[in-house]
Amino acid sequence: MSKPHTRTPDTQYRELLAEILEHGVRTPSQQGVDALTLIGPKPLHFKLKNGFPIITERKISKKIWSQAIGEIIGFINGARTQEELAEYGCKWWHAWVTEAKCHKRGLETGDMGPGSYGAAFHDFPTAEGPTFNQFQNIIEQIKEKPQLRTHFISPWIPQYTIRGKGKQQKVVVCPCHGWIHIRIIDGKLTLHMFQRSSDTPVGLPANLAQYAALTMMIAQATGYEAYEYVHSFSDAHIYVDQLDHVKELLKREPKSLPVMKMNPDKKDLFEFRVEDFKLTEYDYHPGMWDIPVAI
Repeated sequence: MSKPHTRTPDTQYRELLAEILEHGVRTPSQQGVDALTLIGPKPLHFKLKNGFPIITERKISKKIWSQAIGEIIGFINGARTQEELAEYGCKWWHAWVTEAKCHKRGLETGDMGPGSYGAAFHDFPTAEGPTFNQFQNIIEQIKEKPQLRTHFISPWIPQYTIRGKGKQQKVVVCPCHGWIHIRIIDGKLTLHMFQRSSDTPVGLPANLAQYAALTMMIAQATGYEAYEYVHSFSDAHIYVDQLDHVKELLKREPKSLPVMKMNPDKKDLFEFRVEDFKLTEYDYHPGMWDIPVAI
């Protein structure tokens, strides 16, 4: 990472919030709370030498960013239950894997389902029978053929996410993020993640942290420089009960992003753990612990 004085304040997150406020259309949601919805806002580009994308407009506590990183580590290792995720340091799925939500989908309590992130990333079903580990194969492909434009991963297993008459969804939350495209250019790795649905005030800060961390992990596991993390959206939204909090965030002055240090000794993607990450030089505005979360 660059020295502190070389990093410049980052305004992309606040610009996204302002864009949704200005151009978003009020829409109903499955969660029962209306949202201002903007389809296809401008992507966010984070050159990692300019800092790690943990937002500064409000404090993101270690409890939050470490669970976000623990979640993505759990997913790439195939975790699909609350109990399995907790082993990787993520304990926040309890509200989505209740007895009622799981049993409605024919799942055991605590199980996110065969259509969840961990199942798709680590155990993708195939016509041949054996499951397919997407991340293992992408790491191998990057090492063997780094020039390819096909380093792509998907969290979406259609037969488990579809709903309607005579159909039973087999996932408690349809994947909102995780369409990943990796490119190696001039010896540097860029990870571009497409997000289907983004709760921009609450969910997005966690997503930025976990996929930027994933960029660093994949780069180290394949021997390349972690150069850039790009975050694209389809549906970016702000729930109407979050509007006052967002307006307060936009009054706060921009600050430089912090620095994330990662254990340099880890070379196997599947061996990284939350303890391998240390956040430094984090200058933030006061936290907002009361922003509503739509469940």
